Amino acid sequence: RHWLGLGIGLAGVILVLWPKFGVAGSGITPATLGASICAVLAISAGTIWQKRHGSGGDLVTGTFWQYVGGAAVAVPIALLFETRTVVFNGELVFAMTWLVLVLSVGAIFLLMILIRDGEMSKVGSLFYLVPAVTALMAWALFGETLTPVQIVGMAITTLGVGLATARAQAPTRARAS
Repeated sequence: RHWLGLGIGLAGVILVLWPKFGVAGSGITPATLGASICAVLAISAGTIWQKRHGSGGDLVTGTFWQYVGGAAVAVPIALLFETRTVVFNGELVFAMTWLVLVLSVGAIFLLMILIRDGEMSKVGSLFYLVPAVTALMAWALFGETLTPVQIVGMAITTLGVGLATARAQAPTRARAS
């Protein structure tokens, strides 16, 4: 059931992303797709390592060291390749608040709790929901269109994740009459 759920979830993810493949300006290029695959492999390896070696530690300390490690890689690259020009306005403040509080602190704490308390395969299958949720947020916040193919893909992805994360039911005993 778990492997079937993962396969169905992957098919749904492909359907959610399919309308954007090959569309000029969609942001999906071989480079971004390659970077996404590398990111998924890295987060999967990190999640497995965390479960095996670091799930008993304090969440705040663990999160702090993850950000130190990420900053050690990101800051030198940003200093080399970015313009270092910042325009302060309401959009920047909203975006940074969302990125820091919700996507960074909130999401990482939630991930670490799931890693500590859950099965790795079930935690990993939840990543399949990211493209569907992102497409819904882009529709709600930025007016992007959702095609019927994407909506069907979201339903299929949700079904796959449901299959992959569902608990096995205990066998029921037949009652004697």
